[in-house]
Amino acid sequence: MNTLRNKVQLIGNLGNDPEIITLESGKKLAKFSIATNESYKNAAGEKVTDTQWHNVVAWNKTAEIIEKYVTKGNEIAIEGKLTSRSYESKEGEKKYITEVVCNELLMLGGK
Repeated sequence: MNTLRNKVQLIGNLGNDPEIITLESGKKLAKFSIATNESYKNAAGEKVTDTQWHNVVAWNKTAEIIEKYVTKGNEIAIEGKLTSRSYESKEGEKKYITEVVCNELLMLGGK
């Protein structure tokens, strides 16, 4: 059960082509966002679609696969864990970001 403590599974579509960064050490980092959609009927009986955007990062081999095969609009399934971090902007403001660190990827083929 320990593996369930911080586990995220998402199926969605990429909003943009992934940003690939090669670090000085040679490690690769892929950064991208995926959209997930949820539909429901409101009080008036109208269908409403709610879209949520999720920031995702992937490292090493997973990032290399993303670089070669994943582009804007692709439907993918990811599994990973949630992480939060903070940094200071150029203006001196403290910024917070939550992202999914992807450790498994499945390309679903749809756009």
